[in-house]
Amino acid sequence: MTTNVFVLGLDDQNREVLRSLPAERGYRFLQLLDLDEIGQDRPVDLPAVLALAAGRLDSFGEGVDAVIGFWDFPVSSLVPLLCRDRGLSCAPLEAVVRCEHKYWSRLEQRAVIPEAVPRFAEVGLDTTAKPEGLSYPLWVKPVKSCSSELAFRAADDAEFRAAMDRIRAGAGRFGTSFQWVMDLLRLPPEVAGCGGTAALAEEEATGDQLTVEGYVRRGVPHVYGIVDSHRYPGTSSFLRYEYPSRVPEEVGARLTELSERVISRIGLDDVTFNIEYFHDPRSGDVRLLEINPRHSQSHARLFELVRGVSNHEICLRVALGEEPELERGGRYAVAAKWFLRRFRDGFVAAVPTAEDVARAEKTAPGTKVEIVARQGQRLSDLPLQDSYSFELAQVFVGGGDSEECERRYRACVAELPFTVHDTDDVRQEGVR
Repeated sequence: MTTNVFVLGLDDQNREVLRSLPAERGYRFLQLLDLDEIGQDRPVDLPAVLALAAGRLDSFGEGVDAVIGFWDFPVSSLVPLLCRDRGLSCAPLEAVVRCEHKYWSRLEQRAVIPEAVPRFAEVGLDTTAKPEGLSYPLWVKPVKSCSSELAFRAADDAEFRAAMDRIRAGAGRFGTSFQWVMDLLRLPPEVAGCGGTAALAEEEATGDQLTVEGYVRRGVPHVYGIVDSHRYPGTSSFLRYEYPSRVPEEVGARLTELSERVISRIGLDDVTFNIEYFHDPRSGDVRLLEINPRHSQSHARLFELVRGVSNHEICLRVALGEEPELERGGRYAVAAKWFLRRFRDGFVAAVPTAEDVARAEKTAPGTKVEIVARQGQRLSDLPLQDSYSFELAQVFVGGGDSEECERRYRACVAELPFTVHDTDDVRQEGVR
């Protein structure tokens, strides 16, 4: 029997991972909207996009068994909007918005796990001074953004004002469409007053960053993995994700307990989730960074390499109303996703060819390369980048330990030639 699964924003990378799932399940994966139609790089007319997706589902000549998506907004909101009228398993829209509206999410977190929440305040776009009661350094970000876009660290008043100038200019890209979703709900007064295009300021958390992956089924949250997130030294930009986490068992148990409490408070159900935390190994302090009402597609190959099947399988099982399980028996003890980055803008004169990529992937079994930069483009034109760096490529590797993963990554990158020109002059230089 064929199981028809529509995927919002299905791209080649995720299609390949989905095709590696157990064949006996009879999955057929169908693209519902492509990434251009979703509008990751521009403001999106969400009612029109919703109507387009709904029309395609309605005109499908067979049964629709599930609608899923792996991306942040607007996909995360489109899934429940499309599923609820078709009787398909999905998270409550209100719970999704509680997670994704950064100020509302902080209010809910503080109500149930205050010990893990930094001091924070809502900030109107016309604000020019640091909120009273907060201390530098701060992070300032729109209440709705994706992939750390428009998230800025401010260490003093001048940096706070500069951050607000950038946010004021760009908060509407996601915020205007997000407001349309918010208007479908009955909101608490403080959230309604904030709206979808305000900003959030919060005190900086320190320590090691990691992500808890889990799912909710019939109201009960379950944690199935913890992934370490390593940053480039002295920056907020990710260097690699590594699974399994190396945090001590007691820390993992504490993160699991915090996650279950806050997910139950927010009301997520019938959905996967991931929660990002900071853990300071010296003080033992834990700070929650954000809650995402979806699993992380960035971790899919890591679970596949270590446990034999990706976390996409859990998303599918939950969407089909089934109890999920994550099989064991992968080829490697450790897996990592590495980010090759450049920390200033530039014009991409050349990227690795298909032959370069194939040669790089042959440096070690299981290695996979995804080129992000595009020849003939400025790096600053890439969508969904953080505020301080630009991705050139992503490299997935497995190994017997972290050290072997790093050796394999270095060998792979040595086979990936990029040519990037600085944008302020014409000299040519390598990746830095």
